[in-house]
Amino acid sequence: MARPKSEDKRNAILAAATEVIAEQGLGAPTARIAKLAGVAEGTLFTYFDNKDALLNALYLDIKGELREVMMTSYPKQASVRERAQYVWDKFVDWGVAQPQKRRAMAQLAVSERLTEHTRTSGMNAFAHINEMIQTSVASGALRDHPPAFVAAIMSALAETTMDFIVREPDEAQRYRQAGFEAFWNAIARN
Repeated sequence: MARPKSEDKRNAILAAATEVIAEQGLGAPTARIAKLAGVAEGTLFTYFDNKDALLNALYLDIKGELREVMMTSYPKQASVRERAQYVWDKFVDWGVAQPQKRRAMAQLAVSERLTEHTRTSGMNAFAHINEMIQTSVASGALRDHPPAFVAAIMSALAETTMDFIVREPDEAQRYRQAGFEAFWNAIARN
């Protein structure tokens, strides 16, 4: 009889995959991921059928963590601008605090190895945030563009903001606010 799968081992594999992918990219060998996780490579494939399944699970795991960070204490009754600022600040702070997850997510987000189902699940997890952004965009210059385009602009501005905060941590608040103002002006103004 097969032993039940351990949540701790699964989490160790995902944590190791994050680290290895952040350092070596998506072509990193599963043997390296397994070794860092402290499991045999065969054990990795007990938890994930293949490397693509691991990458898809990792994407959803990181997205889930980010969603949790953004939605904890999310000010549902605040103005659209205040909600957008809240989401922006949480995203930027998470990215600065989690550089390996940020790098791994950046690579996963552009990977052809993610399934459409995984991408859709990742976006659906942010339904409240996407709705708020669409409300912001409704009268702005980007109103006729797809939500994925608006999200990509937000991500690019946030990445730039995070990079500057990492380089100059004493200026974190200034960069966080300037990045948000650039994003807000791009989406909410005519």
